Amino acid sequence: MNTKGFIFDLDGVIVDTAKYHFLAWKKLANSIDVDFTETQNEQLKGVSRVKSLEKILSWGNKTISEDEFMALMAKKNDDYLSYIDKMGESEILPDVPKILNHLNESNQGVALGSASKNARKILQKVNLISNFQAIVDGNDVSKAKPDPEVFLIGAKALNQKPENCIVFEDSVAGVQAANNANMISIGIGDKTVLSEADYVFKDFTEISIEFIEELIKK
Repeated sequence: MNTKGFIFDLDGVIVDTAKYHFLAWKKLANSIDVDFTETQNEQLKGVSRVKSLEKILSWGNKTISEDEFMALMAKKNDDYLSYIDKMGESEILPDVPKILNHLNESNQGVALGSASKNARKILQKVNLISNFQAIVDGNDVSKAKPDPEVFLIGAKALNQKPENCIVFEDSVAGVQAANNANMISIGIGDKTVLSEADYVFKDFTEISIEFIEELIKK
């Protein structure tokens, strides 16, 4: 049987932790008397913690000392981690286990390729960590997507050539990173947003075992 490498992004693909970033940033913003909306939160996705706090301060016309800045960043991270601590299997996105189980039963290579430095902790919390032969996260990479570094490291960890790998991603930068790595890109989300992907599905409920089998045969 053919073996391929299947590499999954974490947030928005396996679980949705974006809501916890929103809650933590909102708590921080409100603590310094700055209003914070979900629309503003969209502008922080994929943005570093430093740049995110700078944006929030500019929205509220606030100036703070460097010590206060560092303290707020640490507080935001602590709040985010407190939400992560409460995660469980119910937060796995629909039909993700179905696909992971099939890949494991078919002896396919399965890796995680995420920018999150909390990826291992999250996978443990939702009881999925044993499904992955390799985990590449924010602690292992120096270049952000759309640079293909995270996926190339994942392919190497699975002992697969890039052209034999399939990536599941929910962001434009992630899809571009997969394409830059010469891998098959599967977008999870909106077709109009993820138009650069080779295939796009709303979520894993639209992905059949037959489709996965066709990818393995290619």
